[in-house]
Amino acid sequence: MLWACDNYEMPPIIPQTGSALSDPAQGSSLVLNGDDPESMISFTVTPADFGMQGEVTYYLEMDAAGANFANAVELGFSKTNVIEVKTEKINDELVAKGLPLETASNVEFRVKSTITQPLSPIYGETVTLSVTPYDAFVEFPLLYVPGDYQSWNPGNLNTTLKSVAFNKTFTGFVHILSGSGEFKFTEEPDWVDGKNYGDTGADGKLEADADATNIKVTKFGTYEVTVDLAAKTYTMSEPKLWGIIGDATSGGWDSETPMNFNKDLNVLTITADLKVGGMKFRANQTWDYNLGSKDGALVEGGDNIPVAEAGNYTITLDFKVPGEISYTMTKN
Repeated sequence: MLWACDNYEMPPIIPQTGSALSDPAQGSSLVLNGDDPESMISFTVTPADFGMQGEVTYYLEMDAAGANFANAVELGFSKTNVIEVKTEKINDELVAKGLPLETASNVEFRVKSTITQPLSPIYGETVTLSVTPYDAFVEFPLLYVPGDYQSWNPGNLNTTLKSVAFNKTFTGFVHILSGSGEFKFTEEPDWVDGKNYGDTGADGKLEADADATNIKVTKFGTYEVTVDLAAKTYTMSEPKLWGIIGDATSGGWDSETPMNFNKDLNVLTITADLKVGGMKFRANQTWDYNLGSKDGALVEGGDNIPVAEAGNYTITLDFKVPGEISYTMTKN
């Protein structure tokens, strides 16, 4: 048997202090200037202390209030105590998170610090700012969807999916209402080796170039599509055949008048004679899928869209903008 007479001393714990955002300070307001989107906004951070020497790098992270940084966005980094971020970068990320435009919302910021030592990053305290994003066209990353339905044109900038989180996941709607039902995904608006994808085996997994068979649907309709390029997978909803319905239409409230597809504009469209009354958009002959008006916008289950004057109208239904469905109704 072995006996130990001396007490074992635990190794000393090295205290560490994270870096925090000091300017703008907690509770400050930040109104983004849409007139100068290229301007740089300076964020000042406090020094981090790792308890040892080494070069420290500071990363500024942001997320919506209450999200616990589950989908944190890295805005920028610096080896000094000042991190500069382009106004447009902050605005685009806030728009991607769905924050309302021209309206102040609480947004949380934190600083991640790393050091040139074999130590884990440390995080500073969360700082909440009131940030007002501006209304601007956001250029989301695109994934192109050429197919027989739009004449196999990868250069059509309308027939695309968008990455609203600015990552490798793309979502959107594909209207396949004619032709063979075949299509592919391409990373570029052209046929570039290694950057166009099909599905050999129809198993939801993407393969590139020569190894890729065209994806093919067996039913016509509008499909909601999600592509994960990182995982090389995709999913598609059940198809919906959209039309117009209502006492202003020829079919009344009993049956939809089907809409057609404009392959150049990537919208559903119909030219029809309408009577004075009301109409809505409905799919698959069921009220489970209907779109009406609310405060001038198109929403699920909204009110009837009024037709105040009888005549011949051209109507479009547009799914191109992420998270928004819009329509136009023009009297010819």
